[in-house]
Amino acid sequence: MRIITGEYKGRRLESPKDRSIRPTTDKVKEAIFSIIAFDIPDAVCVDLFAGTGNLGLEALSRGAARCYFGDKSRESIAIVRKNINMCGAQDKSIIMAGEYQKVLASLREKADIFFLDPPYKDGFTEDCISLIAENDLLAEDGIIIAEHSKDEKLPDEIAGFTKIKERKYGAIIISIYG
Repeated sequence: MRIITGEYKGRRLESPKDRSIRPTTDKVKEAIFSIIAFDIPDAVCVDLFAGTGNLGLEALSRGAARCYFGDKSRESIAIVRKNINMCGAQDKSIIMAGEYQKVLASLREKADIFFLDPPYKDGFTEDCISLIAENDLLAEDGIIIAEHSKDEKLPDEIAGFTKIKERKYGAIIISIYG
């Protein structure tokens, strides 16, 4: 797992020793960032269920202003912290430990881009999107990028947000709401 392009290009990111964290593959990450390339400069991002910080750090590398990294796992938080330090992105990164509900409730500014990559089959995606709407956390013209299993069918509309794109990459689907 590496940073694909931008300021931190080529940096290898720390990964978990086991399969307790499922990082987004480089292929899927490259596809996501190809789709949202024009949304990234100066964006405020939230990498919820951050795991390794892979998506948020890629966004920072490509010019995002700042990124909030949220995860409940101590192991994940430690890996995210190592990866932020390795990239030298401390001044643009805010780490928030806790369940996704707590992280979303603690945000004090609207985000332009939300990266949602919860554990597959746990059904958190729709609840996350509903909480983003309920707490009015998405900036005008902002987007929510949800990575999920092909077995998890997400509706065309959730809490007032409309699915604007959906792409399939093998067993993984990327759904983008705005």
